[in-house]
Amino acid sequence: MSHTSISLARPTRRTWLAMGAALALPLPALAAPFNEIAWTDLVPQGWDPAKSMRDQPGLAGLSDTDPRAQEMLDELRKIWDNAPTVPTMAGRSVKLPGYLVPLEEGKDGIREFLLVPYFGACIHTPPPPSNQIVLGRAAKPFKGLRTMDAVWASGTLQIERAASSMGVASYVMQVERVVKYQGS
Repeated sequence: MSHTSISLARPTRRTWLAMGAALALPLPALAAPFNEIAWTDLVPQGWDPAKSMRDQPGLAGLSDTDPRAQEMLDELRKIWDNAPTVPTMAGRSVKLPGYLVPLEEGKDGIREFLLVPYFGACIHTPPPPSNQIVLGRAAKPFKGLRTMDAVWASGTLQIERAASSMGVASYVMQVERVVKYQGS
């Protein structure tokens, strides 16, 4: 009679890898890399917010106090606040440079902010079109940055309109990282 011995030794790394390959177990997904984008990538090709204004005669000679000038600015603001987005940006992991406009800041740091393409946007000048404003939401607050600091924000973009006292954003980013801008 023959006895077969069974080894109860702890499986080696090689054994586990072989078993995983044999069972075709999926490996854990790695975090998606952040692809650097430019602000122009957030604007649909051919979108011209001033197109409807060009056909109106006599706008060039209007004074700031003329009621028609205010009507024109109100109409342009509506167009900018409802600016179209680029559908393929939804769900993308991106890295975007911009200027920081804090919206929610506490003792733990900044948790919610606007990212804008140029210095002073939303603060000293009328806000840019909504497709040129990104609302950033950080899961963990971050410290060490101030209003209008140039930063790189990295995270996942979604297409969602979000209004704040500083402007309307067409994109929302679930922020994973914000660092001071130092080139790409």
